[in-house]
Amino acid sequence: MAADQEQEVSRSLGPLFSIRKVYDLFVTDWPAGCSTDQDGASVAELLIEACRRNNTDLLTETLSSKTDAEITTLLNETTTVMGNHLYHEAASQGNYLLLDQPSFECDPINRLEGDTPLHTAIRWLNKEPLAQRPFGKALVAMMLEAGSNPRVKNKGGLTALQLVDPSNVELRTLIQQHEYASQNAGDFITLDASATTGSKAKSAAAVGAGQGDSSDEDAEFSGSDDEERAEWERRRREKRKT
Repeated sequence: MAADQEQEVSRSLGPLFSIRKVYDLFVTDWPAGCSTDQDGASVAELLIEACRRNNTDLLTETLSSKTDAEITTLLNETTTVMGNHLYHEAASQGNYLLLDQPSFECDPINRLEGDTPLHTAIRWLNKEPLAQRPFGKALVAMMLEAGSNPRVKNKGGLTALQLVDPSNVELRTLIQQHEYASQNAGDFITLDASATTGSKAKSAAAVGAGQGDSSDEDAEFSGSDDEERAEWERRRREKRKT
């Protein structure tokens, strides 16, 4: 576009033209598959608009001609001028339909605060009326189930839990329970048959050590073979000697 034509368009469109020029100036590192068509909105602009408006139809239409690899790249690498990822944009409006997309990475970090989308969703909810809290709780629960990590700290050193309004007890409890379950996920194991058999002798010995009367000890004994019985008898005799 020639300089004189650009000036004429700028005068006609006013702020709208300026905004578009600023957007194109700063968003120059487009993800693969994302064009900057001067005759219309770019793929990045359409995706950002879809996430801000909770518009799944626009999202689907924009990505319909893309491969799975291109879709994943576009959803996770497209950012706004302010450094927000698409997931942040959806979270900043509480747009649950856009947050529930399988190709999103759960914990991208934005440029300004170092927030994850979970941080962003909680900031949004803190500003909403109390009547929105049940919805906000369900939204955060969905994000946690999808894999959002509540232990990530932003640039201020704050986790998502630390951003929650202190009066929102239910949301705080939800996040704390999720943190506990995540931290202890490896502590719950299923014993196999051999481990169970090996533990019987230890259980029998512990029962014998805690009982003084032989008839009570026999009643408590749960051994199932001769070796276990012999070990239990030996430990009982040693106990009586002391």
